[in-house]
Amino acid sequence: MQTSADIVLSPPDALGASGGADRVARATSRHMRATARDYISLAKPRIIVLLLITEIATMVIAARGIPSPALLFWAALGGALASGGSGAINCWYDRDIDRVMARTCSRPLPSGRILPWQALTFGVSLIGASVVVFSVAVNTLAAALALAGGLFYVFIYTMLLKRRTPLNIVIGGAAGAFPPLVGWAAVQGNIGWPAFVLFALVFLWTPPHFWSLALLLRRDYRNASVPMLPGIIGTARTHRRILLYLVALIGASLLPGLMLGIGYTVGAAALGGCYLALALWARAKATSHAAALLFHYSLAYLALIFVVGAVTAVVIG
Repeated sequence: MQTSADIVLSPPDALGASGGADRVARATSRHMRATARDYISLAKPRIIVLLLITEIATMVIAARGIPSPALLFWAALGGALASGGSGAINCWYDRDIDRVMARTCSRPLPSGRILPWQALTFGVSLIGASVVVFSVAVNTLAAALALAGGLFYVFIYTMLLKRRTPLNIVIGGAAGAFPPLVGWAAVQGNIGWPAFVLFALVFLWTPPHFWSLALLLRRDYRNASVPMLPGIIGTARTHRRILLYLVALIGASLLPGLMLGIGYTVGAAALGGCYLALALWARAKATSHAAALLFHYSLAYLALIFVVGAVTAVVIG
């Protein structure tokens, strides 16, 4: 038999149970979102965006116009999966040095938010998915090249070179130069000479780009025992190496003008001239602020020069 006390107490009890369930649901949702963000960060999304720009722009150059939306979608998805997978495996392997570097100590693995086996499984799964996507929806050559780029980054750069030699980024930087080969193969089904020129452009861009970052983080790299160039030969000599590579990079960047014409050549020369002027200024200043500007411009430079190439290809048809 229900008493008046039962009648009075029942609604608050029900509300309390409902409120507790809502709190649990909100907490679970927040945890899932945080975990998703951690997995996305393992894939290094900013690197993915930059590499996709070089891949998609190369596809436009190879097609002399806009490729089909379906081909663009599947090639971009495959490229993102390959880049994200190799990035996640890099985070798995480098978790010990990430722990001692101020820039990376809060990443999901050093902080314990994701377990090592989870990160490795995630990375391998993404690379496997990339091979499937390229093989089924694009072509086997693009699949093989995307896989080769990922394996080069993981085994040659991350595991073999990064901790052993200051030439780590000179040789290992080839991994980031594979997307133009992939993009060209996705459209043409082969690798033509312009694809190799665009590969060389990214290959030559990589050392001065990373050395400008290493100028900012030389103490971090020294603490982690990673032999980046500024910690080995000093700031002044690193700036000289940057300038040498920029001269070679600017020369290589003009070669696509043989196919794309004067409009591209003028744009590439202007972007390269700004890069060289900024590098000379950064060498004269020799400050962290100047190195930071040089690093950020290097990111913009690579994206813009590929965009200039793509736009020119569309215009000239």
